[in-house]
Amino acid sequence: MTDVHSTAVRSKNMAAVKGRNTRPEMLVRRALHSAGFRYRLHVANLPGKPDLVFPRYKAVIFVQGCFWHQHQCAMFHWPKTRTEWWRQKISANRKHDEAMQDKLRELGWRVMLVWECALKGKNKMPPDQLIADISHWLRNGTSFAELPEA
Repeated sequence: MTDVHSTAVRSKNMAAVKGRNTRPEMLVRRALHSAGFRYRLHVANLPGKPDLVFPRYKAVIFVQGCFWHQHQCAMFHWPKTRTEWWRQKISANRKHDEAMQDKLRELGWRVMLVWECALKGKNKMPPDQLIADISHWLRNGTSFAELPEA
């Protein structure tokens, strides 16, 4: 199926999709800052430009949108139009994410994914529990974790 928008309109629409300072990311940032954690944002010299970087803990956090990064939850569904294009786009996002996470771990960084569904929707985690889980992981965690847990 062909696109219903011109190339210029489609480009404008896609450019409007935020990649930084999204509402889910801001919720996590504010809560962690209130809990006493200090971090750097979107460090360009790290693979994947993680959303939050905790040099003290040698840890990074990515706050991922369930749709754009193909999380297997109730919030993710394949679009009904231009399905082949979307499958290629989202699958490429997923492969890129995994490659960046592997590179970070090879460099000795610990990686956490906080999925959008942990922050909103019918299955969202209680905010206190979410921050407690992130705090525990930062202080004592493994090389990889995600919330909600798979």
